[in-house]
Amino acid sequence: MAKVVTLGEIMLRLSSPGQKRFVQSEFFDVVYGGGEANVAVSCSNYGHDAYFVSKLPKHEIGQCAVNSLRKYGVHTDFIARGGDRVGIYYLETGASMRPSKVIYDRAGSSIAEATPEDFDFDKIMEGADWFHWSGITPAISDKAAELTRLACEAAKRHGVTVSVDLNFRKKLWTSEKAQSIMKPLMKYVDVCIGNEEDAQLCLGFKPEADVEGGKTDAEGYYGIFQGMMKEFGFKYVVSTLRESFSATHNGWKALIYNGKEFYQSKRYDIMPIIDRVGGGDSFSGGLIHGLLTYPDNQGAALEFAVAASALKHTVPGDFNLVSKEEVESLAGGDASGRVQR
Repeated sequence: MAKVVTLGEIMLRLSSPGQKRFVQSEFFDVVYGGGEANVAVSCSNYGHDAYFVSKLPKHEIGQCAVNSLRKYGVHTDFIARGGDRVGIYYLETGASMRPSKVIYDRAGSSIAEATPEDFDFDKIMEGADWFHWSGITPAISDKAAELTRLACEAAKRHGVTVSVDLNFRKKLWTSEKAQSIMKPLMKYVDVCIGNEEDAQLCLGFKPEADVEGGKTDAEGYYGIFQGMMKEFGFKYVVSTLRESFSATHNGWKALIYNGKEFYQSKRYDIMPIIDRVGGGDSFSGGLIHGLLTYPDNQGAALEFAVAASALKHTVPGDFNLVSKEEVESLAGGDASGRVQR
């Protein structure tokens, strides 16, 4: 299988139990997760050699974050150790018309303060097939943005395919700052993944679709996909299309464009959603596996990615803990949920 490298921040996630509100909670459920770490776990579960690159403190909580990755077979050889803290995010899980809420406490985390001396990106990219990052990483700090650029440059020197999940986070930066950082980085990217908000706020491309009204017709994306392809030279442009009926009921499909043809996946009706955090990351992990496995069949690659992310909505925590066989079964049409015995 392939060597897949991801770069980003893994955080301590503190969740209010069940659907309790923060003000009701007397304790929190503890797991670890973060965009690119979640992608690495997915790729490892599908049989790839997945490497997560970050920086974490030497203390026990930093080691807990490392161990959470090792548990699922992710290689942690290139995680630098040092700095003062692990980033934290608090999650209140919504229900029905009440949305989920995230509160960040990640300023000054080890990866936010990391420097180029912490990483040998040429060594990291040696023998790699794929490098993935997201817009969250350069949003963490200017230092992390510089690390992202250096990693992309090393990936290109070694002939590695580069993918990005645009992942705009309004609690981390403004659209103006995002575009100033993200647009120059697009010259390194082969596969661009995002949704309608990401494309607009990170790159300035707005789809002709009434997303707020729940109308995610794929045709509304054709023009911006073609524009993004022309401006940045991507090999693939990919978007998830989420219909949000409530916090616990979503429609879910995706669209891919290779410069010649568009392909729209089948649609999944996901209800009830158990945990939608990490849904986009599970899509990216599924797409990476799909494009590596079916390089000449973008439709098969996309169907694997959408099925993988649909399953993630049923799994508590950040990580998508499903196997390749389970994803292939759902993509093949088995959505009955019958007990397997």
